[in-house]
Amino acid sequence: MRIAVIDLGTNTFHLLIADVDEHHRIRPLHDEKQPARIGQGGISQGVITDEAFGRGLEIMKTYRATAAGLGIAEDTIFATATSAVRNARNGHEFVARIKTETGIGVEIISGDREAEFIYGGVKAALHIGSEPALIVDIGGGSVEFIIGNDARIFWKRSFEIGAQRLMDRFVTEDPMPSSGVAKLHGFLEEALLPLTNAVHQYAPQTLIGSAGVFDTLAEIHSKQIKPDFDITQQTAHELPLAGFQRIFQDLIVKDRAQRLLVPGMIPLRVDMIPVACCLMGFVLEKYGIVRLRTSAYALKEGLLLEKLRLLE
Repeated sequence: MRIAVIDLGTNTFHLLIADVDEHHRIRPLHDEKQPARIGQGGISQGVITDEAFGRGLEIMKTYRATAAGLGIAEDTIFATATSAVRNARNGHEFVARIKTETGIGVEIISGDREAEFIYGGVKAALHIGSEPALIVDIGGGSVEFIIGNDARIFWKRSFEIGAQRLMDRFVTEDPMPSSGVAKLHGFLEEALLPLTNAVHQYAPQTLIGSAGVFDTLAEIHSKQIKPDFDITQQTAHELPLAGFQRIFQDLIVKDRAQRLLVPGMIPLRVDMIPVACCLMGFVLEKYGIVRLRTSAYALKEGLLLEKLRLLE
């Protein structure tokens, strides 16, 4: 079956069009990301600005045309909106305009639902194993933490501490000074207390990063060790902790222009990757994580598989 899913994230809108076989194996036909940045300039005030509203709407029109070109009917295009839209005063107005101008219905999902889709996507990308793992998805508006294994989710929670929110609050200079990192860590110590309690209960030793910034970190690492390796041919990767720390320490002292020159860096991630790495560094150290893996699949693949099951 051919199906299209769209993830309307705070920073990026993702379109995935794929054929899925009877064994639920995904064969991507078109995978596209566009920098909608609908949280820019308004996320901390709970609003989608006029500029962001317009950017997002134009991207959705483009996505509708792309889907039509691949023979996708409106009733097999499934779209979800997450943190920036669900917390914006004009979020429902935004999805109504999308429906009117493109015919695409957008479901505004809760943080818990978002976490469930992410878990489903990660499970399709890799074998988690029988021991609990900590799955992390760092978005622009929210961060989802899921503790689970191959069989089930033990605990999940969405925190409204995404990279755009952290940038608005803690990034006053570029590169980010050590004092800013210290303030951010102090904030995370308190904000992530429910996660700390869950980690103490389930004791995950492995962290699995879901797409987004983790794709970029895996790409940077692969360029360092094997420049000709095509990372897109795999859905899961190992990122040594020492490799992550080396990348983190390099990026945190660079400004935006310097970060753009790092092999493997993409412009979509260049602004938010320092605070995302700060968050990752905190989590890895705080919870004594010993293994770091990355999943190329995330929310959109989990959404695709769930909608496919409903259509069958």
